[in-house]
Amino acid sequence: MPILKKLKEMLDEAKVSYEIYTHPLAYTAQEIAEQQHISGKEMAKVVMLEVDNALVMGVIASSSKIHLNMAKASLGASAVRLATEDEFTARFPECEIGAMPPFGNLFGLRVVVDPALEKDEYIYFNAGNHVQTVRMRYKDFAKLVNPQVGLLTKETDKWDA
Repeated sequence: MPILKKLKEMLDEAKVSYEIYTHPLAYTAQEIAEQQHISGKEMAKVVMLEVDNALVMGVIASSSKIHLNMAKASLGASAVRLATEDEFTARFPECEIGAMPPFGNLFGLRVVVDPALEKDEYIYFNAGNHVQTVRMRYKDFAKLVNPQVGLLTKETDKWDA
């Protein structure tokens, strides 16, 4: 399956530099990071959230875990929870579920990025499928997506809800 067409069109129209890597089938961002020999801090994963009854695309490092209370406080929300697949699958008809690229703006979604991802020059992410990864400069990603930056994680060994 090729890179998501509308993602490729956006990157090409913006004339930003990016690379596409093909890798063995992998279902988690952490697996991809290991296969590609990249830091789990550079490999982004999408976590779909419901924030005050609206779908929001959260973007965190693959080596991190979402912290719902941290997200709630950071976003000034009254309620934050993980969205179910049934709630968001229809938003991504051209993507394999779990492989959505962190370009929520392509799907009419607000995007919130954890500040840990801003620390690296590059960001890696799924290309809409489970066998391709895109690498691009974080500053180009931020310019195209214009995400809100908000604390979504904290250093912890377990999920706290």
